[in-house]
Amino acid sequence: MNVQEYLSKRKLLTEFKYDIKQLDKGYTDKTLHIDVTDNKITIKDVPPAMKEKFIGGKGYGLKYLWDATTPETKWNDPENEIIISGGPICGITQYSGTGKSLVVTLSPQTDSAMDSNVGGWFGPFLKICGFDAIELQGKSDKEVIIILDSRNGGTIRIEEAPAEPIDSHALSEALTEMYCPTEADKMKIAVVSSGSAADHSLIGMLNFSFYDKKKQRVRLKQAGRGGIGSVFRNKKIKALVALVPKVEPDMNKVVDMKAIIERGQRFNKEIKELDEKQCEMRTKGTAHLVEIMNDYDLLPTHNYKFGSHKDAGNIHSEVWKAKFAQGTPDGCWLGCNMSCAKGVNNYILRTGPYKGESVIVDGPEYENAGGLGSNCGIFNPDYIIEANFYCDTYGICTITWATLLAFVMECYENGILNEERTGGLKLNFGNADNAMELLHMLGRGEGFGKIAGLGVRKMKQLFIDNGWGDPQFINDIAMENKGLEYSEYVSKESLAQQGGFALTNKGPQHDEAWLIFMDMVNNQIPTFENKAEALHYFPMFRTWFGLVGLCKLPWNDVEPADNAQTDEPAKVPEHVDNYVTLYKSVTGREFDRKRLIQDSERVYNYQRMFNLRRGFGTRKWDRQPYRAAGPVTAEEYESRQERYDKQLKETVGFNPEGKTTVEKMAALRQYRETQYEKLKDAVYKRRGWDENGVPKLEFLQSIGMDLPELVDLRTKYDKGEWKLK
Repeated sequence: MNVQEYLSKRKLLTEFKYDIKQLDKGYTDKTLHIDVTDNKITIKDVPPAMKEKFIGGKGYGLKYLWDATTPETKWNDPENEIIISGGPICGITQYSGTGKSLVVTLSPQTDSAMDSNVGGWFGPFLKICGFDAIELQGKSDKEVIIILDSRNGGTIRIEEAPAEPIDSHALSEALTEMYCPTEADKMKIAVVSSGSAADHSLIGMLNFSFYDKKKQRVRLKQAGRGGIGSVFRNKKIKALVALVPKVEPDMNKVVDMKAIIERGQRFNKEIKELDEKQCEMRTKGTAHLVEIMNDYDLLPTHNYKFGSHKDAGNIHSEVWKAKFAQGTPDGCWLGCNMSCAKGVNNYILRTGPYKGESVIVDGPEYENAGGLGSNCGIFNPDYIIEANFYCDTYGICTITWATLLAFVMECYENGILNEERTGGLKLNFGNADNAMELLHMLGRGEGFGKIAGLGVRKMKQLFIDNGWGDPQFINDIAMENKGLEYSEYVSKESLAQQGGFALTNKGPQHDEAWLIFMDMVNNQIPTFENKAEALHYFPMFRTWFGLVGLCKLPWNDVEPADNAQTDEPAKVPEHVDNYVTLYKSVTGREFDRKRLIQDSERVYNYQRMFNLRRGFGTRKWDRQPYRAAGPVTAEEYESRQERYDKQLKETVGFNPEGKTTVEKMAALRQYRETQYEKLKDAVYKRRGWDENGVPKLEFLQSIGMDLPELVDLRTKYDKGEWKLK
């Protein structure tokens, strides 16, 4: 169909006119609430106390989600919400990495609050439309598209849209052409969508569009983790569209533009002079990490069994550099000079429903190369590109898909799965053809594809309940924590990174703390207390990015030339100072590095208490699969036998001479599991939590988070009146 045919089948369900609230110091202090059950639209004021305690972004999302749901609310209940909020810095164009927004919902995978950060243009455009946040609630009985139009006054329309395609690349292109047919206007639209696989799975994600005027293509960035797209599609929302007249140079109406420009120019100079010598973000994006991880035995291979592979050169960063379109800006928000959103342009698809089409593939990023590639034993760049594209357009998380596919492959190789159970697919490591077919099966909602779409936690329980394998082995190799699949780094030799994954609130995502080099390579945090301090500071610091609308990458993927000579180089203090200046210059609020951490502590601990409210949030939910900590199989141990034997002798005090591999593995396992429990104790103490991992009431009081709902919950928990899972 063409655009006119799509429009001919549309039906207006609701139209709502409003006065656009102009931004002031980064805020409008307005939230848009839309209930798609009855198409009711409401504009709410943001209370000053909420603004003070929750800041924006993830903070607003968590607060609105708490207020909208009960402890019993399920992910697919109408009252579950999807909240999108950017925060006060989101949208400025004078500093790199300022286009991020945060998406929050109850997760189909973890059954608790999930947050995912995302680039693209919707977050900033939402602010131009007059809102600090949008809440999507209810469930429609029709396929709907929601349009926020700020081009001629404020108008919100909800339209029945039965004809438009579901898959993100096709839908985003169709809507961009529909609402912005001229080339100049294509910079004035942002689309949020998911895809057909989100309809059939629990692992759906959201795509946020942006228009690349140099390539003349609609591109996508992903809010990937935890099944947010599945919630979106369960509500029968096909797309969320924002239309703006233009982006003003000072859309946020900041307090001190001169200071922002000065810091932005300083950072741009660093990128220009240092990026090529450091991470090469502007030519390779995060794919520059592939060979670094392989060299340090950290590249996930064969479901995290190994950390390197002889064929890793096939997916080396120079391979990706040659495939990426070079020489054009690759920022996913205006003014970002990191240019790290690399993509493969004019790629001809080889399989699936879009076979033969020429598309742009956003990525592969490191996580996709390491996950779809090495972790599944597939060292074929074309497969990785194609799988990357179909995950995106089908609306499923590439990290989640990669990790669950690696788990499926190891189960297949160990007889837990077979062709009868997989519907005829041979899913051994390295089988690219059948791996791709499994992805298409999920897109069609067929067979074992739907089983895979349950995610690792529910799959492993299904395999155990069916008696298909040894429960301990299945649990040991199932790389999930709290129901979320691990992102793509091997954590076995870094106790701090084990905590950085499993001691998170939402599950093992690398956006809280990436401590492998500090811990394993540079030995900068040797004691439990050192590790606990790092596992306090870095999650709090990174949480702040999600409160204010910032991308993490400009913080430490290019560093000042003299950063190594500073007192705390891992913190990149000059860039931290930049962020303090940015925040003060946007909001006019008194602010320093200490307050940055305090603002994050409030929201971080609120999320921990949210987990408790859902029946989780205690010590047992911080358990990790043993594969994250050490070798599960003899093959793993023997592949690094010299290393492990040396550790047993020098660190554990166990003489490996004359011992069988099984005996040595048992001794190493006991030691590593004990070390992890000690790490939990140290981290809980540093974070102000009790020995069961719950924030202490006096600590909540000390950080100004003794809200009535948290005090009541903690009191019931102390009295044993709160039901835990």
